[in-house]
Order: sequence, then C-alpha cells, then structure tokens
Amino acid sequence: MSASSTATAPTATSQDHEHGSARWELWFAIAAGVTYAAGMVAEIALGLPMVGWPLAFFLATYFFGGYFTIRTAISSTLRGKFEVDFLMLVAAVGAALIGRWAEGAVLLFLFSLGHALEEYALSRASKSIESLAELAPRSALVRRDGEEPVEVPVEEIVVGDVIVVRPNSRIPSDGFVSTGQSAVDQSAVTGESIPVEKEPVPDRERALRTVDTLPAANRVFAGTVNGSGVLEIVVTATSADSTLSRVVELVRTADQAASPTQKFIDRFQRWYVPAVIVGVAATLLVAMLVFAQPFQDAFYLAMTVLVAASPCALAIATPAAVLAGVARAARAGLLVKGGAPLETLGKVKAIAFDKTGTLTWGMPRVTTVVPAEGISEAELIVGLIAVEALSDHPLAAAIVRDLTPRVTESEPVTATDLESVTGRGIRATIGGDSVEVGNLRMFDEQKITLPAPLADEYRRVRDSGQTLVIVRRGDRFLGIVGVMDASREESAQVLSALRDANIKQLVMISGDNQRVADAIGRQVGVDTAIGELLPEDKVTEITRLAATHRPIAMIGDGVNDAPAMARADVGIAMGAAGSTVALETCDIALMSDDLGRVPFAVRLSRATSRIIRQNLIVSLAIVAFLIVATFVGLNIGAVVLIHEGSTLIVVANALRLLNFERGKEHHGIDHENKPAP
Repeated sequence: MSASSTATAPTATSQDHEHGSARWELWFAIAAGVTYAAGMVAEIALGLPMVGWPLAFFLATYFFGGYFTIRTAISSTLRGKFEVDFLMLVAAVGAALIGRWAEGAVLLFLFSLGHALEEYALSRASKSIESLAELAPRSALVRRDGEEPVEVPVEEIVVGDVIVVRPNSRIPSDGFVSTGQSAVDQSAVTGESIPVEKEPVPDRERALRTVDTLPAANRVFAGTVNGSGVLEIVVTATSADSTLSRVVELVRTADQAASPTQKFIDRFQRWYVPAVIVGVAATLLVAMLVFAQPFQDAFYLAMTVLVAASPCALAIATPAAVLAGVARAARAGLLVKGGAPLETLGKVKAIAFDKTGTLTWGMPRVTTVVPAEGISEAELIVGLIAVEALSDHPLAAAIVRDLTPRVTESEPVTATDLESVTGRGIRATIGGDSVEVGNLRMFDEQKITLPAPLADEYRRVRDSGQTLVIVRRGDRFLGIVGVMDASREESAQVLSALRDANIKQLVMISGDNQRVADAIGRQVGVDTAIGELLPEDKVTEITRLAATHRPIAMIGDGVNDAPAMARADVGIAMGAAGSTVALETCDIALMSDDLGRVPFAVRLSRATSRIIRQNLIVSLAIVAFLIVATFVGLNIGAVVLIHEGSTLIVVANALRLLNFERGKEHHGIDHENKPAP
C-alpha cells in the first residue's frame, strides 16, 4: 500500500475521521467484492454480453474498489510522489482500455480489500496507543475555599485546586497528596505492576515550590487508579498539560522520527516507482517488437508486470513494525519517540549513566554524624536542622528528614536570615550567632582550618564516598555530617544483563566528586566512573565516548543531563512521568524509576529490527517471484491475490511485537530497599 497511508499515527483532532474513513473503506471493499462477483456471474454463468449487466457490475466495482485508492493517489501525486496506489490505478485503467474489465475489476477489488484489512490489522497497534487517552476521567470532585466538593469538568481544573478522589476511582489530574493515604495503581502511565503507596506531603506550601523534586510517595498522575483510601490531591498541572496528555501526544506523533531503514526505503521508492514505469514501457515494446505479440496481449502483460512490481509490502514493512514496537513499549511504561531511537537502541555499543537518580535512588540519606571535640551530638544536630529547614536543597531535605527524629521536643531552635553561598553552602543566624553549613571550600576560602581530630574524621568519611557538610557556629566547629545516595538494588543486575547483551562499554558520569563516583561505580559494576563533571563536561565525555563506541546511549534523570542526552545517539530519561523537561528532550522515556526496563528496551529494539529485516526480505522475494511469474503466464488476478496476501503477512509479522514478552533480566524496583521519602 501507500507508505503514507499507513506510516502515520492519527493526531488528536483526526482520530474520529480516521476511524470513520477506515470503516467506510472496508464497506466499499465489500461492495466491490459483491459487484465483481455479480459481474462474473452475469458474464460467465448467465452468458450476458459484456456491454450489458456485466459491464455495469464491473464499473460499479471500479467505483467501489477505486474510490479510496484514487483519493490516496491524488494526494500523493500532488505532493510529487508516485506510490503504489498510483501504479494500481494505471494498471486498472490499462486493463479497461484493452477491454479486460474483469481483470481490472478484480485488481481494484483485491487491492481495496487488502488495504482495508491492513488498516484493520494495524488498528490493533494504534488502539493500544489511543486507549491511553481514555484513561483520565471527564470530571472531578473539586474542593475550593474549604467548601464541600463539587463535580466539575477536568478542563476547568486549575493548578492549585484541591480534588477529592474516592476509593477505586481514577485520578483526574497530576498533583501531590495533601490528605489521606492509599495505594495507587500507576501501571497505565509508568508500567509499574505493583500499586505504589501514597501519603501526604508534610508541608503543602513547600511542596508547591518543589513539585519536581517531590518523592514518588507524594506524587500522583492523571489516569492512575486510586486504591481503598480517600485522597485529597493538590493539582500541579491542567488536564492539557498532564503527564498522561503529554505521553499520548508524544506517542501519537512518534512516527515523525523515521528509522534509518525507513529513510532508506523512502529514498529507494523515489527512484523505484519511476523505474517500474520505465520497465513496464520496456516490457510493452519488447513484447511487441521482439516477440511480435499483438498490442492487446503485450499491453496486458505490461500491466501485469506493473502490478507484480508494485512495492506494497515493502512500503508497509517498516512502518508496521515501528508502530507495533512503539505501542508495545508504551504498554510497558516506555515512551519511544519513533522508529529512529527504537531501531538505533538495539545497535548501541556503549551506554553512559548519570549517577544520581539513575544508578542511585537520588534520595540521599544521612549516614554519618561526627560531633567536634567538646560538642554533644544533640548540639550539632539541633543547630544543623534549624538552618537546613530554611533551605529547599535536596541534601537539606534529607538532613532534616533523617535527623529530626533525634531531636526532643524541648531542644529545637529557630534560625533566621538564610543566605545561600553558591557552590559552597548556606549561612543563617541562631541566637545572634552566625551559623555556616557547607563544604570544605567554604572554609578554606576564609582561611579557616578544621581542628586536627575533626580533619582526620573528615578525610576518613570522605574516602568512603560520602558527601560531607561541615557545621560551624560563631567561632566553633560543631562537627560534620555525612550524606550518601545509596545505589539501587537492581543497578548491578541491570548492568550485568546489558553486558550479557554485548554492550561493550558501561560508563558512569557524575557531578559528584571522584571518590563518591568511584565508590558507587564499584558497587554497581561500571567499566569507568568519572566524577566532578559539570553539564558541559558530560557533553564532552559523551563526545569522547562516541569517537570509539558509536552509537551510544545516555541515561539520565534531570535537567542537567539533558545536554548530554541530546548529544548521545539515543537519550533515555529515567522517571520521566514526573518531568516535563525529560519527556520533551529524551528519545526514550522510562515513565517510572525502573532501570530494569532498559534491557527490555534493548531487546525490543533488536526484535523490531529483526522483524523489519524479515519483512523486507519477504517483500523483495515476493516482488521478484511475481515479476518472473508474469512472464510464464500468471494472470493479473493471481498476481494481485499473492501481492495483497504478502502485504497482510508482513503486517501480521509486525504485529507479533505487540505480544513481545519481558525477559528474566527485568528486576523492577525493589520497594523494600528504596529509601523512605
């Protein structure tokens, strides 16, 4: 069929039109079959002259079988393309010109039927995508100004509204939980098979300022299903900007990134179709001039060659596999933006990983507390918490979260006048004293030296890979606190699976200091760990890696990873369900924080490429066979039947990807070992 008629997924504004058109096309194909059968009965069984009822029935077949074909051919011709639909019309008109009405009628009938069945088969893949759009409810219970909740259309919900979600109902908007606890089934959006426990944020105002850094336990997405508890959710995105809406739109337009194979096929068809026309003309001349065939017989042979050489199956071989592969990935919580990344991923020779949030949880925990000599642990902790409570930095949140339980009700103090020292730390005031919390550079630049015992402890803890903050109040050091981001339980297993899949180089790139990078690198088993990199340095490392191991993939989770992901041949974003930037900049998005989906994505990519190759081989073999067969007497009806049959075989082979199974290398998120938010 026409590549243009099958390669493009429907847009949001054209879905109903596309489905209606497909239904009418099937009915027209059936009508063409009925009128063709009636014409054959009238001509052969009843022996009526061709100029009577048989011709009327065959003309009706031309109308029903050619209506949609003519529409597609005109559209492609106006764009300067001569595709399969055009070749079929030329053959049908040619058959009519020499009085072969029955042959022309059966050609259009079988072509239209094959096209309609092909669209029906491909709708299985497109429905998998379109069904995502139906997940979000049309209305929601909204509580405004503390009043009783009222039902309003989701289009009228604005950021900051509070929605009430009842048990076992779908969540209408992205947001965070402000009241209630429940388990939420997020499988439709993130692909996680196990419901995720949700709990309220401790501070609503702080949560509104730091939405992008909220833990998964606080965040919810439109289209997911609430469990047995009642939740009140503060809306953070309108229905048009929700994660679900972005995913649906990105998947619908995924075909825009054509695969390398499809680009080659498109170039091939540009000269192949004109070459077929030239070959048909040469066949006509050779049959008449060399073999002395009558014009009518030579013309019929030329039209049969025209049909035999039409690349129907070739045109649909790649788009069908890409559409099925993208749909299967979406069902597994993977957003793949078209054929280019889907096909390229299976060829990668090296993968670079960001550390924080990718190989690690991205949720630092306090691992060491060392008071200075003469300072109690309580004094260190109380002062540190008072200052860090004013900061929105992730390390500050971890320190407050982990150390607050160690403070008694009578001990808390209050800090004021927070001042951020970029790249160094923060300052605040407690009881008239200046309190500084920061890294070693903050104090070195002031020419303030750590006391010897504390300096020894600092070096010992630093060498274990922990990130350290030093606390000083007035002219006294209070101590040091070590924070570390634990590696994911599945990271080592996933890297091992990728190495078994013949990925040659596994590299970790991080903004943390080299000691931290080395410590995490040893835990997860990368080949190389590179630390102390700014975003532009990560791009440099990706460029260097590409020089020897191209194509390469980059996996990250944050805005600072976006330049490196853009530089890689395939950019993969972790936990993209919570990040607009990640969804827009990456080539492949893991909708949940599940690193275990990466080996599955590689396997799916390789399976897609394998099926594309199979389809291309079958397509070209059928064309070669039919061209030869026409010269030994195969009639145009049999040629069309085999031709359309091969197209359906190619589509059916591609649809096998919809049932592609995840392998044993998937380990998923270890919820038991994930740090508590």
